[in-house]
Amino acid sequence: MAVKVEELLTAEINQPARYLGNELGATHKPWDAASVRWVLTYPEVYEVGASNLGHIILYNILNAVPRQLCDRAYLPAADLAAKLRSTKTPLFAVESRRSLTEFDILGFSLSYELGATNILEMLDLAGIPLTWQERATNPQNGQMPLIFAGGQTATSNPEPYADFFDFIALGDGEELLPEIGLILAEGKTNNLSRQALLLDLAQIPGVYVPQFYDMAADGSVHPNRPQVPERILRRVATPIPAYSIGLVPYVQTVHDRLTVEIRRGCTRGCRFCQPGMLTRPARDVEPQQVVEAIEQGMQATGHSEFSLLSLSCSDYLALPAVGMEIKNRLKDKNISLSLPSQRVDRFDDNIADILGGTRQGGLTFAPEAGTQRMRDIVNKGLTNEELLRGVKTAVDRGWDKIKLYFMIGLPGETDFDVVGIAETVRWLHRECRVDGRRGLIFNLTISNFTPKPHTPFQWHSVSTAEFSRKQKLLKEEFRGMRGVKVNYTDVRISAMEDFVGRGDRRLAAVVRRAWELGAGMDAWWESLDQAYKAWTQAIEESGLTWKYRQVESGEWNLFEKEEEHDTDADTDTRMNLTAGAGTGAPPLLDQHLPWDHLDTGIDKNWLKIDLQKALEAATVPDCSFEGCSRCGVCGTDFGHNVVVDALPIPEFAGEFVPNTERKQRLRVWFGKVGDMALVGHLDLIRLFDRVVRRADLPISFTGGFHPNPRISLANALPLGVTSTGEIADFELTESIDIESFREKLAAKLPENIPIYKVESIDLKAPSANQLLEAAEYVITVASAGSLTENGELDRENAAPVSVAPDANWEAWVKTIVETEAFWRVHTTKSGKTQDVNLRDRLHKLELVEQKQDSSTSARSGTSEGRAVLRFTGSCRSDGNLLKPEHIVFMLEQVSQQEIQLLQVERSQLILGYG
Repeated sequence: MAVKVEELLTAEINQPARYLGNELGATHKPWDAASVRWVLTYPEVYEVGASNLGHIILYNILNAVPRQLCDRAYLPAADLAAKLRSTKTPLFAVESRRSLTEFDILGFSLSYELGATNILEMLDLAGIPLTWQERATNPQNGQMPLIFAGGQTATSNPEPYADFFDFIALGDGEELLPEIGLILAEGKTNNLSRQALLLDLAQIPGVYVPQFYDMAADGSVHPNRPQVPERILRRVATPIPAYSIGLVPYVQTVHDRLTVEIRRGCTRGCRFCQPGMLTRPARDVEPQQVVEAIEQGMQATGHSEFSLLSLSCSDYLALPAVGMEIKNRLKDKNISLSLPSQRVDRFDDNIADILGGTRQGGLTFAPEAGTQRMRDIVNKGLTNEELLRGVKTAVDRGWDKIKLYFMIGLPGETDFDVVGIAETVRWLHRECRVDGRRGLIFNLTISNFTPKPHTPFQWHSVSTAEFSRKQKLLKEEFRGMRGVKVNYTDVRISAMEDFVGRGDRRLAAVVRRAWELGAGMDAWWESLDQAYKAWTQAIEESGLTWKYRQVESGEWNLFEKEEEHDTDADTDTRMNLTAGAGTGAPPLLDQHLPWDHLDTGIDKNWLKIDLQKALEAATVPDCSFEGCSRCGVCGTDFGHNVVVDALPIPEFAGEFVPNTERKQRLRVWFGKVGDMALVGHLDLIRLFDRVVRRADLPISFTGGFHPNPRISLANALPLGVTSTGEIADFELTESIDIESFREKLAAKLPENIPIYKVESIDLKAPSANQLLEAAEYVITVASAGSLTENGELDRENAAPVSVAPDANWEAWVKTIVETEAFWRVHTTKSGKTQDVNLRDRLHKLELVEQKQDSSTSARSGTSEGRAVLRFTGSCRSDGNLLKPEHIVFMLEQVSQQEIQLLQVERSQLILGYG
């Protein structure tokens, strides 16, 4: 049964359009026709989840499978979460609006160590027991959906979260999830029990069912039955760009653009980088597929920006050719290209040529360390000369702001290396200074290194006390340095990430208790204090404080012997790597790790060898372009590197030149009805921009550095208000038949934005916004009792107007019309106050309908129940407005009743043609 979402999305709910499920690209498959019903649940707010590329790709793939339905759910913001609990309404999927318990399977994306508390929040809001043990003993076990997780953190080390999931999907999901769906469909047909179904799923490569495995005393994990594999294989899939084209949210998201993957996997071999290890081998996408996906996607979505995605875009050798081809094809569309963090050593004029558009975006490079020695230890493969050449190229091509990412706390790091970060920035400033130009501005992010599973540094121990000391050291170095803004990752976040990220199953109780104590959205600054307090209390209650103290103080340092004694490095290194000798414990590198039962393809012995090379500051070349490094990935199970050679770069067809010609102005009267009333004004402006692009209408642009389409809305409609009388002006570069324009525009607009009329307007005539004089509203109001009864005597209003005791709506309306003044204090945006006579702004007021509530006393002769009123009032661009709230104010003056505003519709905007 569908949840009545509209009743939940009242005025106090922020950004209600998040929860509507009516975006362009939403699938809405028939419920009854599906044999398996999925929900992809993203444990972050909508603005983050709806723009996640993996979320979009898997949603599209599952909905392309016959008889499989895939819906979506997101972490509700605090306001809606509170309302769900207070109304005892279960968390729902946004398209079908059905409770999550009605689905067969829920898949969570777990891509961040601290994200599990958000997952528990969503399960609790849905009314689903939090652990597989509780679900197994629940009387409704047979009706409970299967709960699974995928994503980088789930693939890396699912053990701290093993109690919460029925199974884990390891690696890429494009092929794995449809296989899971087929097993579910077969299991439902055969009425398999939950246990039997999970046992079938466990036979699929890439599916890990934690309840079929037990943790030993040393933290290692082993099967508890013979039917499941000793080690579970990570899945690898080939990227398919066409599935990137999908959802276009009405609200602005964190990545408000079309994103297409050009390369999956990275073989650079940075020793701190978990994604680089977990996504091997590298797989380049065929350039023609990328170009076609971008061209088709931009037309289908109406986006004005696209991004090419990879862990290392610059290693996609066809990037300059692909970027230029796309730029040439879309040169008349005012389109911009952005790239994520790039390899500074590969940044050259060819890549600079394809970036930006009329809106030049920022540049981000990641040197990671401030000295050559540290960059060699982490195998960054970057020299000072390459760093300088890349930054200089950016400056020469017009960039004056550059982001740089560095890390502190890396293995073998000394204070000299830490100070080297500031010295590097100072040196770049000096070398890249250009006479006659504004100085270069660096935005730096200094993050704290936390060791990750499946990397050569997984055995390293960090110290948050050292993080704090090194941050203080850097702050002193940067003090007074001009042209630099420095952001530091909070040490508390790093401590929690490290504690959980390399933990074992004992941490499930800690994660749960932290959620119970209020931890959630832990990466957000506004929640950090609360989250840190919750996590530390949960750790204390669990009896694992000793383990957390190791994170605070550092348990060991693979380089500490070398730092303390200037002796032979090989001898000292060997001493560290065999830590535990004489204690009965295995050497440090031979100890069992909680994730050893996961087969990611990376050979653990290779990680040991690569760690030894790190201790020697020896680099390893990129196996995509040089010899094999023997990491263990390439083979039958995982495939091999697929590298596309560089292609000839097409000749540049020229930058976008905005067509500012104005040949025709069309005035459109349209409505905003149904759920579109919950889309805000700025989101509506973006919607029209995208609709015009998708309809391929010849819109005129403004000039200047940031040209915008000439689309002008007469007046902003308040959020939640419906309307059948909105007006927008469109200026075109060529004359077009009015009916043709109307048909093209209507075909691309949402159903609940109907077009009523289109007229041609003289180009020299004032805009609708300038002509706007008044607006007509139809409002539904209700009386909630006397102001005295409701404790509302001392209100912000003038002295009440006298009314007969037996007054009703008709009398109240008549009194307002006949009264000359209703004074109210108005506060301007600048904070100034002024007395305003609201009556001067009221042109017309009439009672349309009144309904007597059953609670109203018939004996009193009054009709204070509900009433429908129509009024016309000032609505001018200079701020002279009469709002529905002002009518409520006047009604309360004459009635001495508390009046509630139940519904508002703007029926027309009135233009003064003079």
